[in-house]
Amino acid sequence: MVKHRGHNEGTITQRADGRWEARVSLPDGKRKSIYGKTRREVEKKLRDILNDLERGLLPPDGRQTVEQFLTYWLQSVAHDIEPSTLRIYGFHIRRFLKGFSGLPLSRLTPQQVQVFYARMISDGLAPTTVNRMHAVLKQAINDAMRLGIVPRNIFEVVRPPRYEPEPKQVLTEEQARQLLEAVRGDRLEALYVLVLATGLREGELFALQWQDINFDEGTLEVRQGLQRTPDGYRIRNPKTRTSKRTIALASHVVEALREHRQRQELEKRVLGEIWDNTYDLVFPNAFGRPKKPANFIRKQFPRVLAKAGLPDINFHDLRHTAATLLLRRGVHIKVVSEMLGHASVGITLGIYAHVLPNMQRDAADMAAKMFGRKKSE
Repeated sequence: MVKHRGHNEGTITQRADGRWEARVSLPDGKRKSIYGKTRREVEKKLRDILNDLERGLLPPDGRQTVEQFLTYWLQSVAHDIEPSTLRIYGFHIRRFLKGFSGLPLSRLTPQQVQVFYARMISDGLAPTTVNRMHAVLKQAINDAMRLGIVPRNIFEVVRPPRYEPEPKQVLTEEQARQLLEAVRGDRLEALYVLVLATGLREGELFALQWQDINFDEGTLEVRQGLQRTPDGYRIRNPKTRTSKRTIALASHVVEALREHRQRQELEKRVLGEIWDNTYDLVFPNAFGRPKKPANFIRKQFPRVLAKAGLPDINFHDLRHTAATLLLRRGVHIKVVSEMLGHASVGITLGIYAHVLPNMQRDAADMAAKMFGRKKSE
C-alpha cells in the first residue's frame, strides 16, 4: 500500500517484511528512507524531517561530518532562541569544531569527547565553560538522534566537568548606601535606586518605558528587554514567560522615579525637536533613544564606583546584591525568585545557596524560642 504525498513531501509504503518506509527528497537531490514498525511511527518521523527541512536542517547520510551537522543545527535553532544565546551557542560549537570538524558524526565516540574536555581544561579553559559547551552539544545531538542520524546521544555518557559558577560579588548594605549617596543628583540616580531594590537586568532597565510604571499602585511591569542583535540593539520580548512579571515598588523607588521623570521632562523641553519621542524610555540616552548598555557598563558605571570608593564589580552584580540583601533580610526565596524573573525557585536556590546557611540558623533560633526549654527549667 502506498500513500502519495505532494512534490518533495515524501511517500509512505509498507514493505514486504511488514515494516513501513517513508522516502523523502532532500535539497541536495538525494532521497532518504525512514523505517518504522508502524505507519504512525513513520509518519511522525517524516513530519519531523519535513519540519527540520523547512528550518534548514538537512538529514544527511552517515558520511556527514561533525562540522556539517553542527552548522546545520545552529542554523535550525537560530529563529527559536535569542541572538545573545545564538552567539553563545556558536562560540561553544566553534571551539568544539577545532578538534572534530572533519570527523564523520557517526564515528564520534564518548572517549574522544572525554579526552577533548580534559585537554581543554589542561590548556586553561575553565571547567564551567566546558560544562556549558557540553550542554549545547548534548542538545544538538539530541536532535541528530531524533532525526535518525545517530543511534544514540554519546553526550549522555560523557562526564562533563562539574558546573561551579563563579562566586558572586555583592555589596553590603553599607556599601549599597555609599553607592546611592554617590549618585545623588545624578541623571541616572533612579536607575541605581531601582536596580538595588528590584534586581532588574540591565536589558530590562534600558527597555523600560514610562507606560510600564503605575505610580498610583506602586508597581512596575517588565514586558521587554533591550537585546544586542547582529543589526544593533533592539527592544524585544523577554526570552522566557517568567521574565514578564509585575514588581511591587517601595515608596522610595516610586519617589525616585517621579523625580527622574520631572528631570527628563526638563531635558525634553530644552532639546525640543532633537529629543526622540519614539520610544518614551525611562532611561534613554541624552537624545531619548535606547541607551547602549555596553557603553554605560564599561565607562559610566566604573566612574560611579570610583566616586563611591567601592570595589570594581560588574553592573550585573547589583542584581545579585539586591537578591542577596533581600534574602538576608528574611524575604521568602519564592518572592525573590519571582521578582528576579527566574523560571523556577530551583534556579534561585542554585545561585543564592550561599545565603541559606544564615537563614537556616535564623530558623533554628526561632524554633528554640518557640519550643526550647528555658534555662531555669
